[in-house]
Amino acid sequence: QVQLVESGGGLVQAGGSLRLSCAASGNIFSIKTMGWSRQAPGKQRELVASIITAGTTNYANSVKGRFTISRDYAKNMVYLQMNSLKPEDTAVYYCNAVATWGQNYWGQGTQVTVSS
Repeated sequence: QVQLVESGGGLVQAGGSLRLSCAASGNIFSIKTMGWSRQAPGKQRELVASIITAGTTNYANSVKGRFTISRDYAKNMVYLQMNSLKPEDTAVYYCNAVATWGQNYWGQGTQVTVSS
């Protein structure tokens, strides 16, 4: 089992920045990929960014150049630095971990609200 706890959400004006943090615990050695997804009201959950153990990152087109995902293996943390935030970035953001055998784990989510 892997437990994930997000923090760092909040209210920010358009153009501002936030950094989300996700603390992983449990069977962390089983984690192959970590990422961030988001879900806005009335919309499906979408993958925002991911990072694999080799360090390769992937981003949704809508956040490329604005968001940066990083992972601190020593602290068992993954971060999402979000710059130049837009109102359309408003959503609940979820930390996600994928084990080597494919099991998905999710955090409880943290609200990000961007005002115009």
